[in-house]
Amino acid sequence: MKRLTIRARLTLVHGGLLLLAGVVLLGVTYVLVDQRMRQPLADVKTQVVHADPFGKLPTSGAAEQVRILIQEAQDEAKRTALESLLTQGGVALLLISAIALGFGWLIAGRALQPLHQITGTARRIAAAGAAGRGLHERIALRGPRYEVRELADTFDLMLERLDRSFDGQRRFVANASHELRTPLALNRSLLEVAMSRPGASAELRQLGETLLAINERHERLIDGLLTLADSEQQVVDRTPVDLAEIARHVLDQAAGAPELTVRRQLASAATAGDPVLLERLTQNLVENAVRHNLPAGGEIDVSTGLVNGCPTLVVANTGPVVPSYEIETIFQPFRRLHHDRLAGPRPGADRRGPDDRVGAGRGFGLGLSIVRAVAQAHGGAVHAHPRNGGGLVVTVTLPPLGALVPAQPARPLPAMTRGHRA
Repeated sequence: MKRLTIRARLTLVHGGLLLLAGVVLLGVTYVLVDQRMRQPLADVKTQVVHADPFGKLPTSGAAEQVRILIQEAQDEAKRTALESLLTQGGVALLLISAIALGFGWLIAGRALQPLHQITGTARRIAAAGAAGRGLHERIALRGPRYEVRELADTFDLMLERLDRSFDGQRRFVANASHELRTPLALNRSLLEVAMSRPGASAELRQLGETLLAINERHERLIDGLLTLADSEQQVVDRTPVDLAEIARHVLDQAAGAPELTVRRQLASAATAGDPVLLERLTQNLVENAVRHNLPAGGEIDVSTGLVNGCPTLVVANTGPVVPSYEIETIFQPFRRLHHDRLAGPRPGADRRGPDDRVGAGRGFGLGLSIVRAVAQAHGGAVHAHPRNGGGLVVTVTLPPLGALVPAQPARPLPAMTRGHRA
């Protein structure tokens, strides 16, 4: 059963108290009028007897008859008066109660308006998606300092502290990741130079290959952290893109796993956004589908199109059974399922070929986190559910081309540009 709102309860309490007071007042008035109309019969009888113009006193029987008639007339008048009092008073009370309920509703709504403002702000922040996005918004309640104003100011202070904390965290991740790219790039160059020397031994080349693989793994981690930090900012500059074209390009680049069967159904799905981030979103979904597929005989289905007027990208893959209660954890950074949903590296894949990115064993738990962050930065959403027979189905829904997406001020992070992403 749905509970009444505070506004409705305040209105009912206000109207109920007024109605109760009116009923009590009407009852007291009824009693007083009833007592007032109880006149002594002797006075009335005396007046009747003395009113005889001939001075002839009536007999006792006639006097008794007159007294009875007067008593009946008096009772009828009293009954009529009391009925009129109850009827007209009840109508007036109901009318006043209805007016009081209306005024009570308006007054309660005005008194609760600041609470609605606080609730609206909290809902917009909660709907902002990724952690930290939307914390720049404030209630900024105006008016005298009373209980609700103090609550709003305290809420604003909490938002300010959280905003600074999340912003500092993003800046730290961006700066640290960017600073680590330079030494890793230098390490890669030194290793490649050492391995390319004519006199390099087989042991040196094998060691170099191992170190290059470790170095590349670290580069992918840093690249993921940079992309995650960048995608958590609201996308301001949007250009028309087609998810079908992006998916086709990513699938062509990611081809190289012959043991997988890839099916594509790419219908036009136009939207507006950052092409680089949307390509990374699609690439991460395909990488995830390849990495966590079956060792042999696996399948991947990629489809794009319009669902209820919204551009949609769906990537489904075979693989281990994914418990439904673990679905939400795969979107959290550095979180993987307990069995890691691994199929191992693809046999025969070149270390730095296209398949290395999508099938090189353990990931970092950032792929789907980046997918959700990019989708939410574009005003979209990501949903996943277990596939029948094992595997996962991930659906990305974005606003259609021309749709208005609520803009939020973007905070550019230092040392982050498009050119820094691998």
